[in-house]
Amino acid sequence: MKLSIEAVSRRYSHDVWGLRDFSLELEPGVLGLVGPNGAGKSTLMGILATITRPTEGRVTWNGVDIARSPDELRRVLGYLPQDFGVYPNLTAVEFLDYLAALKGLDRRAARRRIEELLHLVNLFDVRNRPLGGFSGGMKQRVGIAQALLNDPQLLIVDEPTVGLDPAERVRFRTLLSDLAGERIVILSTHIVSDAEATATQIAVIDHGTLLRFAEPECLLAAVADKVWRWVVPSAELSSARKNHLVSGTTRRADGVHLRVVTDEQPDERAVRDEPTLEDAYLYILSTAGQPAAARPPAAAKLKVMA
Repeated sequence: MKLSIEAVSRRYSHDVWGLRDFSLELEPGVLGLVGPNGAGKSTLMGILATITRPTEGRVTWNGVDIARSPDELRRVLGYLPQDFGVYPNLTAVEFLDYLAALKGLDRRAARRRIEELLHLVNLFDVRNRPLGGFSGGMKQRVGIAQALLNDPQLLIVDEPTVGLDPAERVRFRTLLSDLAGERIVILSTHIVSDAEATATQIAVIDHGTLLRFAEPECLLAAVADKVWRWVVPSAELSSARKNHLVSGTTRRADGVHLRVVTDEQPDERAVRDEPTLEDAYLYILSTAGQPAAARPPAAAKLKVMA
């Protein structure tokens, strides 16, 4: 089982590119694809889901070009897009039954699978309510269930925790981790903590370009000596933000406690602190415009292993 993304680019107009020369080679495991809004994540997800064709490059599933033979991948694909819509007059069971029929699933097996999934996403008790009365988070859970209907070998989820409350987000993260054993899971998100909780490998993308690929531990090690804890008076906060990369602030009685990510000690009052993945992510984004020798390396051909 292998998904290969080979120098893929996607151009929307003469000088507007959603992706530029993006390459990855994926095997079973969880890839956290993280980047700011507009970074190109959804463009890549659309290409992998066979909805959009690349302008340049190709994507292969077990050696088969998915642009030429999309059904090879579609049969084993589960996809939750960022903008997931439902039919408001259908119940959860009716909606999932309809999508199972579109996927060509056996009706009796589909009914059993739907019941399992409704329990899995904690919607079984409301399975016969019209979807129009569901909250945003409940609709998102229906979307998660439909992506799993065919027990996919490739599962793509694009910003899946938007609209979920904290308990639902924890439940979904656990679910993704449990699903990862014998399939490729791609989690696209701008929320670093979601990737941190589930992914074995992380790819950072911005402006359609792969900036860095590594295990979370490697990303943390790269900023191990670059994170500082610094207490400043409220009056100095604006200046600190202007001159340094501030990854977090906490107001306390003795002043504003800053987390600053920088190569050099920002002030004699600052002391080193343990890095977080959010620190590493912000550092990678902040150094992306530097000369090649000064910025974190991106990989040309990478693997996500179980």
